[in-house]
Amino acid sequence: MKKFLAFLLLLSCSFPAFSQKIPRFNPDTILTVVADSVIVIGHRLTAETFIREILQDTSFYQAFRNMKKYTFTAEDRVYTYDKKDRVDGKIYRKIYHNNEGKYKMQTLAKRDSGNVYKKNGKYQLYTAEMFDYIFMNAYNSDFVPSSAPIAGKKGGTNESYKDKLKTLIFTPGRPITGVPFIGNKTELFSANMRQYYDYRYYSGTYLDSIPVYRFKVTQKDDLSGWTKDGIMIKELTTIFDKRNFQILGRYVDMKYSNVLFDFDVQMNIELSYFGKDSELLPTKITYQGNWDIPMKAEERASFLIVHKGYKLEK
Repeated sequence: MKKFLAFLLLLSCSFPAFSQKIPRFNPDTILTVVADSVIVIGHRLTAETFIREILQDTSFYQAFRNMKKYTFTAEDRVYTYDKKDRVDGKIYRKIYHNNEGKYKMQTLAKRDSGNVYKKNGKYQLYTAEMFDYIFMNAYNSDFVPSSAPIAGKKGGTNESYKDKLKTLIFTPGRPITGVPFIGNKTELFSANMRQYYDYRYYSGTYLDSIPVYRFKVTQKDDLSGWTKDGIMIKELTTIFDKRNFQILGRYVDMKYSNVLFDFDVQMNIELSYFGKDSELLPTKITYQGNWDIPMKAEERASFLIVHKGYKLEK
Protein backbone atom coordinates (compact mmCIF):
# COMPACT_ATOMS: atom_id res chain seq x y z
CA MET A 1 0.00 0.00 0.00
CA LYS A 2 2.74 2.44 0.95
CA LYS A 3 4.53 1.71 -2.32
CA PHE A 4 1.48 2.58 -4.36
CA LEU A 5 0.86 5.77 -2.39
CA ALA A 6 4.37 6.75 -3.39
CA PHE A 7 3.54 5.81 -6.99
CA LEU A 8 0.53 8.11 -6.96
CA LEU A 9 2.64 11.11 -6.35
CA LEU A 10 4.72 10.36 -9.29
CA LEU A 11 1.85 10.87 -11.65
CA SER A 12 1.48 14.26 -12.55
CA CYS A 13 4.37 17.38 -15.25
CA SER A 14 5.17 21.03 -14.79
CA PHE A 15 7.28 23.00 -12.34
CA PRO A 16 5.05 25.72 -10.97
CA ALA A 17 6.57 26.77 -7.67
CA PHE A 18 8.91 24.95 -5.40
CA SER A 19 11.85 27.31 -5.77
CA GLN A 20 12.67 30.57 -7.44
CA LYS A 21 15.75 28.85 -8.86
CA ILE A 22 13.59 26.54 -10.98
CA PRO A 23 11.87 27.99 -14.08
CA ARG A 24 8.11 28.00 -13.70
CA PHE A 25 6.19 26.10 -16.35
CA ASN A 26 2.73 27.22 -17.40
CA PRO A 27 0.28 25.13 -15.33
CA ASP A 28 -2.52 25.82 -17.82
CA THR A 29 -1.43 23.36 -20.49
CA ILE A 30 1.50 22.30 -22.63
CA LEU A 31 3.78 25.25 -23.37
CA THR A 32 4.37 24.37 -27.00
CA VAL A 33 0.68 24.75 -27.88
CA VAL A 34 -0.49 28.17 -29.03
CA ALA A 35 -4.26 28.41 -28.51
CA ASP A 36 -6.03 30.34 -31.25
CA SER A 37 -9.68 30.24 -30.25
CA VAL A 38 -12.34 28.51 -28.21
CA ILE A 39 -14.23 25.88 -30.20
CA VAL A 40 -18.00 26.09 -30.31
CA ILE A 41 -19.66 22.78 -29.44
CA GLY A 42 -21.40 21.32 -32.45
CA HIS A 43 -22.97 18.14 -33.71
CA ARG A 44 -19.72 16.64 -34.92
CA LEU A 45 -17.35 17.78 -32.17
CA THR A 46 -18.56 17.36 -28.60
CA ALA A 47 -17.17 16.52 -25.19
CA GLU A 48 -18.10 12.90 -25.83
CA THR A 49 -15.84 12.87 -28.89
CA PHE A 50 -12.79 13.75 -26.81
CA ILE A 51 -13.75 11.60 -23.81
CA ARG A 52 -14.21 8.53 -26.00
CA GLU A 53 -10.80 9.03 -27.58
CA ILE A 54 -9.11 9.49 -24.20
CA LEU A 55 -10.63 6.32 -22.78
CA GLN A 56 -9.98 4.20 -25.88
CA ASP A 57 -6.58 5.51 -26.90
CA THR A 58 -3.53 3.22 -26.77
CA SER A 59 -1.17 5.27 -28.98
CA PHE A 60 0.01 7.46 -26.11
CA TYR A 61 1.07 4.36 -24.20
CA GLN A 62 2.50 2.80 -27.34
CA ALA A 63 4.80 5.82 -27.84
CA PHE A 64 6.88 4.67 -24.86
CA ARG A 65 7.09 1.14 -26.23
CA ASN A 66 8.30 2.56 -29.54
CA MET A 67 11.48 3.87 -27.90
CA LYS A 68 13.11 0.46 -27.80
CA LYS A 69 13.43 0.56 -31.61
CA TYR A 70 15.41 3.79 -31.48
CA THR A 71 18.78 5.05 -30.36
CA PHE A 72 18.40 8.39 -28.57
CA THR A 73 19.86 10.71 -25.93
CA ALA A 74 18.07 11.54 -22.69
CA GLU A 75 18.88 14.49 -20.43
CA ASP A 76 17.53 14.23 -16.89
CA ARG A 77 17.37 16.96 -14.25
CA VAL A 78 16.13 16.18 -10.76
CA TYR A 79 15.67 18.65 -7.90
CA THR A 80 14.74 17.84 -4.31
CA TYR A 81 13.56 20.38 -1.74
CA ASP A 82 13.51 20.91 2.02
CA LYS A 83 10.43 21.93 4.06
CA LYS A 84 11.02 25.59 3.19
CA ASP A 85 11.03 24.80 -0.55
CA ARG A 86 14.75 25.42 -0.86
CA VAL A 87 16.70 23.18 -3.23
CA ASP A 88 18.67 20.67 -1.17
CA GLY A 89 19.63 18.19 -3.86
CA LYS A 90 20.39 18.19 -7.60
CA ILE A 91 21.03 15.51 -10.21
CA TYR A 92 21.99 15.99 -13.84
CA ARG A 93 22.45 13.07 -16.22
CA LYS A 94 22.97 12.77 -19.96
CA ILE A 95 22.44 9.21 -21.11
CA TYR A 96 22.87 7.63 -24.53
CA HIS A 97 20.41 4.80 -25.13
CA ASN A 98 21.89 2.63 -27.89
CA ASN A 99 19.35 0.18 -29.34
CA GLU A 100 21.53 -0.97 -32.23
CA GLY A 101 21.82 -4.69 -31.63
CA LYS A 102 21.75 -5.57 -27.94
CA TYR A 103 20.58 -2.59 -25.91
CA LYS A 104 23.33 -0.57 -24.21
CA MET A 105 23.07 2.48 -21.96
CA GLN A 106 26.03 4.86 -21.79
CA THR A 107 26.27 7.68 -19.27
CA LEU A 108 27.75 10.70 -21.08
CA ALA A 109 27.56 13.08 -18.12
CA LYS A 110 26.51 12.84 -14.49
CA ARG A 111 26.62 15.44 -11.73
CA ASP A 112 24.91 15.48 -8.37
CA SER A 113 25.08 17.60 -5.24
CA GLY A 114 23.32 17.96 -1.93
CA ASN A 115 20.97 15.56 -0.20
CA VAL A 116 20.35 13.07 -3.02
CA TYR A 117 21.61 9.60 -2.07
CA LYS A 118 21.74 7.46 1.05
CA LYS A 119 25.00 5.85 2.20
CA ASN A 120 24.02 2.63 0.42
CA GLY A 121 23.75 4.51 -2.88
CA LYS A 122 19.94 4.50 -3.08
CA TYR A 123 17.90 7.66 -3.47
CA GLN A 124 16.93 9.61 -0.36
CA LEU A 125 13.44 10.11 -1.79
CA TYR A 126 11.20 7.26 -2.80
CA THR A 127 9.60 9.58 -5.37
CA ALA A 128 12.94 9.94 -7.15
CA GLU A 129 13.50 6.20 -7.07
CA MET A 130 10.15 5.43 -8.66
CA PHE A 131 10.38 8.21 -11.24
CA ASP A 132 13.79 6.88 -12.24
CA TYR A 133 12.44 3.36 -12.53
CA ILE A 134 9.44 4.32 -14.66
CA PHE A 135 11.09 6.54 -17.24
CA MET A 136 14.45 4.82 -17.38
CA ASN A 137 12.68 1.52 -18.12
CA ALA A 138 9.53 2.64 -19.90
CA TYR A 139 10.69 1.22 -23.23
CA ASN A 140 11.70 -2.20 -21.89
CA SER A 141 9.45 -5.10 -22.80
CA ASP A 142 9.22 -6.30 -19.20
CA PHE A 143 7.79 -2.92 -18.18
CA VAL A 144 5.20 -2.72 -20.95
CA PRO A 145 4.10 -6.26 -21.85
CA SER A 146 1.10 -5.16 -23.94
CA SER A 147 -0.04 -2.17 -25.96
CA ALA A 148 -3.08 -1.54 -23.76
CA PRO A 149 -2.60 -0.87 -20.04
CA ILE A 150 -5.03 -2.61 -17.73
CA ALA A 151 -6.73 -1.63 -14.50
CA GLY A 152 -4.72 -2.29 -11.36
CA LYS A 153 -4.87 -5.80 -9.98
CA LYS A 154 -5.62 -6.44 -6.38
CA GLY A 155 -2.79 -7.54 -4.17
CA GLY A 156 0.57 -6.31 -3.00
CA THR A 157 2.95 -7.63 -5.64
CA ASN A 158 5.25 -5.39 -7.63
CA GLU A 159 3.34 -6.31 -10.80
CA SER A 160 0.14 -5.10 -9.16
CA TYR A 161 1.74 -1.75 -8.34
CA LYS A 162 3.07 -1.43 -11.89
CA ASP A 163 -0.36 -2.08 -13.35
CA LYS A 164 -1.95 0.58 -11.16
CA LEU A 165 0.77 3.04 -11.98
CA LYS A 166 0.47 2.47 -15.72
CA THR A 167 -3.29 2.95 -15.54
CA LEU A 168 -2.91 6.33 -13.83
CA ILE A 169 -0.26 7.61 -16.24
CA PHE A 170 -1.45 6.29 -19.56
CA THR A 171 -5.23 5.93 -19.20
CA PRO A 172 -6.50 8.68 -16.91
CA GLY A 173 -10.20 8.54 -16.24
CA ARG A 174 -10.32 4.85 -15.43
CA PRO A 175 -10.92 3.55 -11.89
CA ILE A 176 -8.01 2.06 -9.93
CA THR A 177 -9.05 -1.04 -8.03
CA GLY A 178 -7.69 -2.18 -4.70
CA VAL A 179 -6.65 1.25 -3.39
CA PRO A 180 -8.60 2.51 -0.32
CA PHE A 181 -10.10 6.02 -0.65
CA ILE A 182 -8.74 6.40 -4.21
CA GLY A 183 -10.32 3.81 -6.54
CA ASN A 184 -13.22 5.75 -8.11
CA LYS A 185 -11.73 9.23 -7.61
CA THR A 186 -9.69 8.81 -10.78
CA GLU A 187 -12.84 8.05 -12.77
CA LEU A 188 -13.50 11.65 -13.74
CA PHE A 189 -15.66 10.76 -16.77
CA SER A 190 -18.16 8.64 -14.84
CA ALA A 191 -21.79 9.77 -14.66
CA ASN A 192 -21.35 10.74 -11.02
CA MET A 193 -18.10 12.69 -11.45
CA ARG A 194 -19.03 14.68 -14.57
CA GLN A 195 -21.22 17.05 -12.55
CA TYR A 196 -18.09 18.44 -10.88
CA TYR A 197 -16.15 19.31 -14.07
CA ASP A 198 -16.20 21.89 -16.85
CA TYR A 199 -15.11 20.90 -20.39
CA ARG A 200 -13.48 23.42 -22.71
CA TYR A 201 -12.17 23.01 -26.25
CA TYR A 202 -9.58 25.10 -28.04
CA SER A 203 -8.08 25.18 -31.48
CA GLY A 204 -4.33 25.66 -31.61
CA THR A 205 -0.93 24.87 -33.09
CA TYR A 206 1.64 22.46 -31.65
CA LEU A 207 5.37 22.91 -32.33
CA ASP A 208 4.57 25.80 -34.69
CA SER A 209 3.12 23.54 -37.40
CA ILE A 210 0.75 20.81 -36.20
CA PRO A 211 -2.95 21.81 -36.00
CA VAL A 212 -4.39 20.57 -32.72
CA TYR A 213 -7.36 20.56 -30.39
CA ARG A 214 -6.79 21.22 -26.70
CA PHE A 215 -9.40 19.52 -24.55
CA LYS A 216 -9.30 20.85 -21.01
CA VAL A 217 -11.18 19.28 -18.09
CA THR A 218 -11.16 21.33 -14.86
CA GLN A 219 -13.14 21.21 -11.64
CA LYS A 220 -15.95 23.76 -11.50
CA ASP A 221 -15.25 27.05 -9.73
CA ASP A 222 -18.58 27.21 -7.90
CA LEU A 223 -18.17 23.94 -5.97
CA SER A 224 -18.22 24.02 -2.18
CA GLY A 225 -14.92 23.74 -0.37
CA TRP A 226 -15.86 20.30 0.93
CA THR A 227 -16.67 19.06 -2.59
CA LYS A 228 -13.44 20.47 -4.03
CA ASP A 229 -11.40 18.75 -1.33
CA GLY A 230 -12.97 15.42 -2.30
CA ILE A 231 -11.98 15.73 -5.97
CA MET A 232 -8.55 14.25 -6.67
CA ILE A 233 -7.97 15.19 -10.31
CA LYS A 234 -8.09 18.98 -10.54
CA GLU A 235 -7.27 19.23 -14.24
CA LEU A 236 -6.69 16.93 -17.18
CA THR A 237 -5.63 18.62 -20.41
CA THR A 238 -5.12 16.55 -23.55
CA ILE A 239 -3.70 17.68 -26.91
CA PHE A 240 -5.11 16.01 -30.05
CA ASP A 241 -3.73 16.16 -33.58
CA LYS A 242 -6.64 17.51 -35.68
CA ARG A 243 -5.60 15.42 -38.67
CA ASN A 244 -5.85 11.98 -37.04
CA PHE A 245 -6.92 12.56 -33.41
CA GLN A 246 -3.65 11.13 -32.10
CA ILE A 247 -2.87 12.27 -28.56
CA LEU A 248 0.30 14.39 -28.61
CA GLY A 249 0.39 15.59 -25.00
CA ARG A 250 -1.13 15.28 -21.57
CA TYR A 251 -1.11 17.44 -18.45
CA VAL A 252 -2.49 16.21 -15.12
CA ASP A 253 -2.94 18.17 -11.89
CA MET A 254 -3.84 16.11 -8.82
CA LYS A 255 -4.26 17.04 -5.18
CA TYR A 256 -5.78 15.07 -2.33
CA SER A 257 -5.55 14.70 1.41
CA ASN A 258 -6.92 12.21 3.94
CA VAL A 259 -5.77 10.44 7.10
CA LEU A 260 -3.43 8.16 5.12
CA PHE A 261 -1.66 10.57 2.81
CA ASP A 262 -1.40 14.08 1.44
CA PHE A 263 -0.19 14.90 -2.07
CA ASP A 264 -0.11 17.74 -4.60
CA VAL A 265 1.41 16.82 -7.95
CA GLN A 266 1.48 18.02 -11.57
CA MET A 267 2.83 16.10 -14.53
CA ASN A 268 3.15 16.84 -18.22
CA ILE A 269 4.17 14.52 -21.08
CA GLU A 270 4.75 15.61 -24.68
CA LEU A 271 5.14 13.46 -27.81
CA SER A 272 6.37 14.22 -31.33
CA TYR A 273 6.44 12.47 -34.71
CA PHE A 274 9.68 10.91 -35.96
CA GLY A 275 10.84 8.98 -39.02
CA LYS A 276 9.29 8.41 -42.42
CA ASP A 277 6.35 6.64 -40.79
CA SER A 278 5.71 9.56 -38.40
CA GLU A 279 5.96 7.37 -35.33
CA LEU A 280 5.06 8.96 -31.99
CA LEU A 281 7.83 9.15 -29.40
CA PRO A 282 8.18 10.96 -26.04
CA THR A 283 10.18 14.19 -26.14
CA LYS A 284 9.57 15.87 -22.77
CA ILE A 285 8.40 14.75 -19.33
CA THR A 286 8.12 17.14 -16.42
CA TYR A 287 6.94 16.59 -12.88
CA GLN A 288 6.48 18.59 -9.72
CA GLY A 289 5.11 17.18 -6.50
CA ASN A 290 5.08 17.02 -2.74
CA TRP A 291 3.57 14.21 -0.71
CA ASP A 292 3.40 12.95 2.84
CA ILE A 293 2.32 9.65 4.39
CA PRO A 294 2.46 8.50 8.05
CA MET A 295 5.83 7.27 9.31
CA LYS A 296 7.61 8.81 6.31
CA ALA A 297 9.32 12.17 5.86
CA GLU A 298 7.54 14.58 3.52
CA GLU A 299 8.98 14.44 0.01
CA ARG A 300 9.27 17.35 -2.43
CA ALA A 301 10.80 16.99 -5.85
CA SER A 302 10.69 18.14 -9.47
CA PHE A 303 11.99 16.53 -12.66
CA LEU A 304 12.68 17.45 -16.25
CA ILE A 305 13.45 14.74 -18.82
CA VAL A 306 14.16 15.61 -22.46
CA HIS A 307 14.63 13.01 -25.22
CA LYS A 308 16.30 13.96 -28.48
CA GLY A 309 18.28 12.62 -31.44
CA TYR A 310 16.02 9.67 -32.16
CA LYS A 311 17.52 7.30 -34.74
CA LEU A 312 15.57 4.26 -35.93
CA GLU A 313 17.59 1.05 -35.71
CA LYS A 314 16.95 -1.86 -38.09
